[in-house]
Amino acid sequence: MEDRLLQFARKSTGCTPRLGEEGGDAMNTERKHTQPKAQRPSQLRLSDEDVTLPPRLAHIQNLPWLDCYDQQLRTENKSENTRKTYLNGLRALVETPLPGEDILSANGLESMTVRTLANRLEPHSGRIDRWTHSMSELSPSTYNARLAAARHIIKWLGHRWPDHLVRARTGKKLPRTLSRRELTSVIEAANTSENAIASVVVTVLLDTGMRVSEICNLNLADLEMEGLHAKVLGGKGDKDRIVLFTQRTRTCIESYLPIRTSRFREDDEAFLLNSAGRRLQPRGVQRLMDQLAEEATIPKGRLTPHVLRHNFATGLLERGADLVTIQRLLGHTSIATTRVYLDISDQTLREVYHRAQSVRQTISEGVGVNEELVDEQGGTQTFGIDVSRM
Repeated sequence: MEDRLLQFARKSTGCTPRLGEEGGDAMNTERKHTQPKAQRPSQLRLSDEDVTLPPRLAHIQNLPWLDCYDQQLRTENKSENTRKTYLNGLRALVETPLPGEDILSANGLESMTVRTLANRLEPHSGRIDRWTHSMSELSPSTYNARLAAARHIIKWLGHRWPDHLVRARTGKKLPRTLSRRELTSVIEAANTSENAIASVVVTVLLDTGMRVSEICNLNLADLEMEGLHAKVLGGKGDKDRIVLFTQRTRTCIESYLPIRTSRFREDDEAFLLNSAGRRLQPRGVQRLMDQLAEEATIPKGRLTPHVLRHNFATGLLERGADLVTIQRLLGHTSIATTRVYLDISDQTLREVYHRAQSVRQTISEGVGVNEELVDEQGGTQTFGIDVSRM
C-alpha cells in the first residue's frame, strides 16, 4: 500500500520523494515551493487600469469631489472647524505632483471628479509618501491632524491606507492655565476695558467653560436668566448640552443688554454683537483676548478663550467636582479627555505642598514669615459656578 502511494505522488507532483519522507510530505513540500509569495500592500503599485470605486460612490463618480466630500463630512456631523481643517489639509495632498506630472491648477483641483480623485490618490502610487515627507517640519500634532484627514478620505474612496504610514509620537501636554495672579489681572482688565463687551465675554467664558465657537453661536433666546443656565445647541460634534452660570454672571449679562440693544443692526438673535452690530466671531474674541493680555501685562498668546475654559475646569476640580460632572459641563465625548485635568490638580498639590514645607522649615529656623501662601497654579476658586448646585 505504501508503494502505491509513493507511485501516485510521483505521477501527481512530477517529483521523486526523498527516502524516509511520506508521500503527503512530498506534496506539501512541492506546494510550498511553487506557491507565489504574497506581496505586501507597500509593494503594490498603481496599474494602468482605473481603480474600482465602492458601489456607494458609483452614482457620484462624475461629480466634483469637493462638494461630494464636504457633504460626506456634514453627514458624519463633523463640525465646521473640522470640515475646514480636513479640506484645507487635503488640498496639499491632492496638489502634490509625482515626477513628470504637471502642477495642478486651482480650477483643476475644484473641478476634479470623484473618479479622477480616486485614481490620483491611489495609496501605493507614491503621492501620499511624497506628501507626508513634505510635512516633516510640522509639529507632531499638526502632522497627525493632516494624516487623519488623509486617512478619512482614503477610506471614503474605498482604498486601503498604507501600513507604513503611521501617526507621529507626541509628548503628553498638560492644558495651559492662568495663575491666580494672572487671572485676577485679566478680570480687572476686562472690567475696566474700553471695549464694551470685554467684561461679559470673560465672565461668561470663565463661568460656563464654553468653547469660543459656542459663545459666538449663542443666541439671546438660549439664555435662561431665571434658571441661571444656557442651552448650547449644535456644539462640537453637533451635540447639545446645558451650561450653568452664577447670579454674578446674570448681573453682568443684564448690564450688557442695553449695550446690545444700542448695537443692534441686523442679527436680532445673536447674544454677542460687535461694534458693527453683527454677530461676534471667534477671531474677534481672540483679538479681544490679545488686547486684554496686553493690558494685564501677560505675554501675548498666553491668554486665549480655551485657556479660560481650562481654568474653568481646573477650578471645578479643585473645589471638589467629580470628573463626570466636569465632562458634562465641558461637553466632552470621552471622559479620557476630561481626565487630563487630574494631572493639573496633582501638579497644584505638589506646588502647594513644597511651598508649605519651605515655610515650615523657615519657621523652624526662627525666621519670620510675612508672605501669604498663594496657590500660583490656575483655577477659578474665587470665580465660577457653585459646585453645590450640581
